[in-house]
Amino acid sequence: MNKLLSPRDIVRSGLCIGCGSCVAQAGSPDTEMTFDEYGQLKPQGRPEWFRSNSESFTLTCPFSPAAQNEDQLAAELFPAVEQSDVAVGRFEGAYVGHVGEEDFRMQGSSGGMVTWVATELMRKGLIDGVAHVVATEDPQQDGRYFRYRISRTEAEVREGAKSRYYPIELSEILKTIHEVPGRYAVVGIPCFIKAVQLLRRQDPVIGERIRFTLGLFCGHMKSARFVESFAWQMKVPVNQIQSVEYRQKDPNRPANWYNAKLTLRDGSSVNRDWWHLADGDWGAGFYMNSACNFCDDVVAETADISFGDAWVEPYSSDGRGTNVVVVRSPVVQSLVAGAIDEGRLNLDAVDAKFVEQTQAAGFRQRREGLAYRLTWHRSGIQPRKRVAPDAKTPARQRKLIYRMRYLISAWSHRVFRFARRLQKPQLYLRWARMAAAAYHGLAYHQGNFGEMQKRFKELNNQP
Repeated sequence: MNKLLSPRDIVRSGLCIGCGSCVAQAGSPDTEMTFDEYGQLKPQGRPEWFRSNSESFTLTCPFSPAAQNEDQLAAELFPAVEQSDVAVGRFEGAYVGHVGEEDFRMQGSSGGMVTWVATELMRKGLIDGVAHVVATEDPQQDGRYFRYRISRTEAEVREGAKSRYYPIELSEILKTIHEVPGRYAVVGIPCFIKAVQLLRRQDPVIGERIRFTLGLFCGHMKSARFVESFAWQMKVPVNQIQSVEYRQKDPNRPANWYNAKLTLRDGSSVNRDWWHLADGDWGAGFYMNSACNFCDDVVAETADISFGDAWVEPYSSDGRGTNVVVVRSPVVQSLVAGAIDEGRLNLDAVDAKFVEQTQAAGFRQRREGLAYRLTWHRSGIQPRKRVAPDAKTPARQRKLIYRMRYLISAWSHRVFRFARRLQKPQLYLRWARMAAAAYHGLAYHQGNFGEMQKRFKELNNQP
């Protein structure tokens, strides 16, 4: 094993994703996950815990270089699967489509499959509860718009439908699972599912009680400041926001035309297309957690089943939403296959290449881009990934894009913090519009300066 690590080592190296696994294991009331100055969740606790090198932490932190990687975990978890792919990992079957029964599809951001699988596991008596993310009832009092919760009825599970681009953490629900006997499913992004699988290997109670894992394809984790920026640009008081909908569904518009909606405490609401927001281009990397620069798992390779959006035509134009699904567990594969035969799921089988195509941008960032970033000098703990450092393969244009995305990610946190302290939203928004315009011209128009100017004017003319 490499040298033992502490939470402090991972945090200071920019590798903490804020999953909360370390806090769950600490077993101390004065250890918790709290927001830092950038709106990202980080562990806080007694100095002797935060700075203490620990074998358990070293083996269970998802970004620890000494932890088992996704290939190793998947080989243990799914030894008998029929297919394996360098991008998608090990799997039993892959599909594209949507839920056919009831209103699962319209309730979700995509095809409704995440909520359906969680509900079906409960209907079949395979689990007693689902750990998933739901909106908080009073975010202004709670201090967070979303949290993990364990739901024990179908109605409660359905409250967790839709995508949440907001920091969340697992510490409280992992503690609950450890304390309350039962059979649980956990829904999470790839690094969170990896953290759960690593903890299952070390903790027999968690290993026995978490029976299923449902993974979400992931581009990157946003900070809590994303919501505040929405409020600034929609000109509503941040302290009056009651709920956030990142992807308001409209069957009459393409699925990839994201529209954000903020509902205020007085019941009124405002909304705006992401394209018209200064920081609404996902690919530019605004508010990205620094650890996301060193993740190589796009499709939650260690989950029993994982879900994404089918970002290829004709599916991306279908405003009703379409899922791409990768199944690894034989039990879940049986549930899905049975529901397809019964007409409850409208899914077509696809191959690994199709899945990869639906997430092409994510794979470029997490494979070619990661290999390039691994050649950059950095201090602290050095990541150990499944791709080798490589500065030769990417074309010059791609290198510039990866550099710009990295800089936008890092500086969006800093500029927003500065503008927030001064209470000058325009300071941040003008910078963000310039950064977004520069990225737009570089990524989509080979660095055409005229296109950068045009995009800056478009963003600057928003009401």
